[in-house]
Amino acid sequence: MTRSKPAKIVLALAASTLIISTALAFQASQISSSHLITTDDLVKVLQASKGEKPLLIHVGSHVLYSQAHIPGSEYIGPASDPAGVQRLRTRVESIPRNKFIILYCGCCPWTHCPNMKLADDALHAMGFTNVKSLYIANNFGTDWVDKGYPVAKGE
Repeated sequence: MTRSKPAKIVLALAASTLIISTALAFQASQISSSHLITTDDLVKVLQASKGEKPLLIHVGSHVLYSQAHIPGSEYIGPASDPAGVQRLRTRVESIPRNKFIILYCGCCPWTHCPNMKLADDALHAMGFTNVKSLYIANNFGTDWVDKGYPVAKGE
């Protein structure tokens, strides 16, 4: 069976997308441990009466954010999408480079998250020195909501 040229192009694009998606899916586990913060440690930071409160940025899907997110966090969009990374850069471009920033997603197990490493890399490339990625081993529901940590819903 011979395929038409357009069909071959579509198949090549589909294969390329699959390869890129697979490559991105394991990037979160490549974030340096010095760039991570645990859910327990973040709760302590948020509950502390003293100290700088972080800028909390959600870099996952809008559906996840609307279902449940950390109160006070801002939705930026998936960092696996170039538009999401651009929104992240635009959001932080005018703030001091030593601002305490927490990035989080929680869409899936850490080892499969396509968003965290790209967001972490983008902020460090911009010169931010106090960025932490929230380590969510399983997903936001299991590692945050089910533990009884504070949750907001909707926009």
